[in-house]
Amino acid sequence: MTKFMKDILKQPQQLINSLNLLLGPERAAVNEAAELIRHATHLFITGIGSSWHGGMAVQYLFHVGGLPACLIEASELLHSSQMAQEAAVIVISRSGKSIEIVQLVDKLKAARAKIIAITNLPDNPLARAADVRISVQADFDHQVSVTMYSALAMAGGLLAGLVTGAHRSSLQQDLTQSLSAARASIDSWMEQIQEDPWFAPEAGTYFLARGGSLASAHETKLLWEEATKSPATAMTTAGFRHGSQEISRESLRFGVWIDKERMRHQDLAVSSDLRKLGVKVMLIGQGPPADSSDLTFSLPSIPADWQFLIDIIPAQLAAEHLSHVRGVDCDEFRICPYIVETDGGLLT
Repeated sequence: MTKFMKDILKQPQQLINSLNLLLGPERAAVNEAAELIRHATHLFITGIGSSWHGGMAVQYLFHVGGLPACLIEASELLHSSQMAQEAAVIVISRSGKSIEIVQLVDKLKAARAKIIAITNLPDNPLARAADVRISVQADFDHQVSVTMYSALAMAGGLLAGLVTGAHRSSLQQDLTQSLSAARASIDSWMEQIQEDPWFAPEAGTYFLARGGSLASAHETKLLWEEATKSPATAMTTAGFRHGSQEISRESLRFGVWIDKERMRHQDLAVSSDLRKLGVKVMLIGQGPPADSSDLTFSLPSIPADWQFLIDIIPAQLAAEHLSHVRGVDCDEFRICPYIVETDGGLLT
């Protein structure tokens, strides 16, 4: 068993542990961060790599709650953006040590911004510099980000719910049940994956999604690059329809996420039409029709706006399986270090 797979298997319980921590001992920090945001002139969300993808889900939950939030990748915020004065900035980083994150702190302090760190452990350069630190305290993944991606996105999502008033008292129980059900589904999802013709060693891959699941699509693209060492593309389902569909051909593979409530009929039509064009489609969502794709992952029930928390799991399993199909080692990075702590080129 790969270390990547071990991280996937323990992820649901790790998330339940972090959820209980965030709504228990860490609740005071989350409440303090919410208060800072309520009094700020602007709200920014930043991160890099998988943390930036997690920020997409956080931004989504702020937006559906009616509060505008600007998501900017950390390097772009550092080098190419003027910082608004006295803003609140949610900085998401699993390690709190990435070079762009460490350098960004000085710029944020110069703008008198309130720094809200969402990180794994409470003692790292980002956490020490922050006005408020929220830590999820999960096991670090071996290499590819698994729980580190999901737990940080969950923490930001809980914060968004408290700020916007969308947080419900039943959410902790609902998410716990959904995560437990997702863990129980992993064995059947793995059986679906084995020997499925959707997996082809040299196929180009597109990932399409909307809303919170757009974070899952972009994170899956990164999984493809890190774990399977093959290129992939992620974009909105609507954006794909504006010209990009011209690339559709039999040699391609598509992963499509469908929402429980929004644009469901339309996105099932996209999946159907892709298959008519000869493309093989993997579909992930709650209660999808059995014949709606070539490879269909039906998710357990979860509040619609929180689907991103579990709809990444089938994609993680798919990436791990494709690494075997391609004959590559998903547990080792060929070029990238676990934490990027220097700036410049690719090779050291």
